[in-house]
Amino acid sequence: MSSQHDWSVRTRMTVLSSAVTALLCTIFSAVTLAGARADAVQDQKDHILLANQRAARSIVQNELPPVLPSRGIFQVIAPDGRVAAASPRMAGQPRLASFTPPGDSAKSDRVVCQAPGFHDTCLMVVALQIRVDGETWIIYGAQPVIPWYVDYRLLVILEAGAALLVAATAIAAYRTVSKTLRPVEAIRAELAEITSAGLDRRVPVPKHHDEIRELAETVNRTLDRLEAAVEQQRSLAEQQRSLAEQQRSLAEQQQRFVSDASHDLRSPITAARTQLEEALLHPAETDWPATAQASLASLDRLQAIVTDLLTLARLDAGTVFAADRVSLSELVESELTRRAPRVRIVTNLQPGVVVVGDGLQLGRLLTNLMDNAERHAASSVTVSVRRERDDAVLEVHDDGPGISPEEREFVFRRFARLDAARNKDAGGTGLGLAIAREIAGRHGGTLTIESSDRGARFVLRIPAA
Repeated sequence: MSSQHDWSVRTRMTVLSSAVTALLCTIFSAVTLAGARADAVQDQKDHILLANQRAARSIVQNELPPVLPSRGIFQVIAPDGRVAAASPRMAGQPRLASFTPPGDSAKSDRVVCQAPGFHDTCLMVVALQIRVDGETWIIYGAQPVIPWYVDYRLLVILEAGAALLVAATAIAAYRTVSKTLRPVEAIRAELAEITSAGLDRRVPVPKHHDEIRELAETVNRTLDRLEAAVEQQRSLAEQQRSLAEQQRSLAEQQQRFVSDASHDLRSPITAARTQLEEALLHPAETDWPATAQASLASLDRLQAIVTDLLTLARLDAGTVFAADRVSLSELVESELTRRAPRVRIVTNLQPGVVVVGDGLQLGRLLTNLMDNAERHAASSVTVSVRRERDDAVLEVHDDGPGISPEEREFVFRRFARLDAARNKDAGGTGLGLAIAREIAGRHGGTLTIESSDRGARFVLRIPAA
């Protein structure tokens, strides 16, 4: 069976309008019945009170018969509490009710259930209190409680009227919605034809300025854009040419990188070759141990460059990193312990700062930052680890000449070279900071140079575990 979500708009609007009408009819009927019942109850009380007053006149005139001439439900209670008179229906019955009008009131009324002789019916009982010769008489008059619907004929009339009104509303709503949706059906049919026949057709626009006209105009504008998009496909060749230009630009960048790498590789080789050639020209006068040491230094630099190039190649190839829980403070302490620092190292390591990543790669990142800092520090390097909100922060701060703000991004480029005093030492390969930033990025973090009073302050931020 289909759910309400599968109903058509006509059905949903018809059901909604019928439900609203039914609710309004229910409220109107309830208000009508409540008002009619209130009037009927008041009339009932007045009628009972009038009969009680007739019995009171009989008491005042000392003409009270033992059996009251009434078809209703009445009792007269003498001052001594006995039933002095009653209507034929209450003859021989005990006292009808026990309540009396409060204080100086002459009358009061209550609904009494389980009254003598009426165990299955609740009664509206009106008590009238009079004083004769200094004695108090109580007159009880009662009638069955009026039902909530007052009279079944009134209830039938209200229900029949509500049913007719709901039916008329449903029919009117269905016809109105159907008439309103005719332009929508025409738009749908035309759209089906456009799908099969081509994009040069447009849906009909109704003459009335309403929401459906706006819908039709929007559909036509959408078809215009769709047709334009199809036309744009013809410019695909131009886009492909643009892509080729980008590829050529990328090739040029790669060529520059190869050129830079070749230059850095050639420098230590040339230095070692020159030293050996000079030594061979004067072998007897050459200090061969010193020459060997100089050649070994060139080979060490060559090995460092090759190692960094291989590391960059693995990073560019998307090498999969380990995903271990790494205590950043313990990692820094372990790496610093293995180093033979050339300057004083100051640490400020907050314990418990844990990240998820590759410990070996993070160690390589720290090593590169420390190598760079030691090369350019004047007297000391400060290393700190802390947690800031959801980030683990590692700082390496040297007291060297620093880096100007406009060059802070440039130093992270591969084979970057600065003319400032920070590059007077040729111990670096020009790849360490580029490798460090690549490792930071692969761990979902950032590596930047932030402002400081003196020197360069490298700040690594990685999401904390």
